[in-house]
Amino acid sequence: MSETTDQGPLIPRQRHLHPVPYDPEYKTSVPRSPKWPLLSMESTPSEETGPRFGHSLLGPLDNNLILNFSKDGSPAIGERILMHGRVLDENARPVPHTLVEIWQANAGGRYRHVKDNYLAPLDPNFGGCGRTITDAEGRYQFLTIRPGAYPWPNRANDWRPMHIHISVFGHSFGQRLITQMYFEGDPLIDRCPIAATIKARSQLDRLVAPLDMSRARPLDFLAYKFDIVLRGRRQTMFENKLEGM
Repeated sequence: MSETTDQGPLIPRQRHLHPVPYDPEYKTSVPRSPKWPLLSMESTPSEETGPRFGHSLLGPLDNNLILNFSKDGSPAIGERILMHGRVLDENARPVPHTLVEIWQANAGGRYRHVKDNYLAPLDPNFGGCGRTITDAEGRYQFLTIRPGAYPWPNRANDWRPMHIHISVFGHSFGQRLITQMYFEGDPLIDRCPIAATIKARSQLDRLVAPLDMSRARPLDFLAYKFDIVLRGRRQTMFENKLEGM
């Protein structure tokens, strides 16, 4: 970073904008929400220095979910999409060489998980997870299948919107943030009790990826752009660290 870079003033956390931990409409938040005020604890060397992920362990298809689980080269079934964006800090500077992982349901809305008993079939060529490293400009991308919506046992007839889970690592496993990406135009977003825990609409909209036809490939895939912002006025909402990074 250049010494002349203007980092600007410190941007304070705005705690009132973050999801509420207790919301009766989101049934499992009732037993899981904290009953006492949260404590701020100092990190230890083991959390700050390790364990580390190995950049050399990434394979050539790790960010291609259409092919990375296939046993015979057959592609996964569903609407092909390119998910792309940048990891940025609060002053819009890129965060390079950062591990980004995603996991998702298949085109029918079913996860490859032993406890997922939804009626939709499993795709034998789709594992539902991938990973990549941001480049020098903080860019990342995944070629994948648009996930389907699925029902979940919350209220009488609740369905989760189409979404992709995202994990962003810092320099060690103790520095990890988790969020979700929704899709522009999905009517289930406004009906989802989990999404509704974010009370400010402007904050919820930051989890919705707009269609990006400039990166779509004709006769192949659509594209959705999702930038991940760490801290600041435009920060992404994270599930496991509600005040940002």
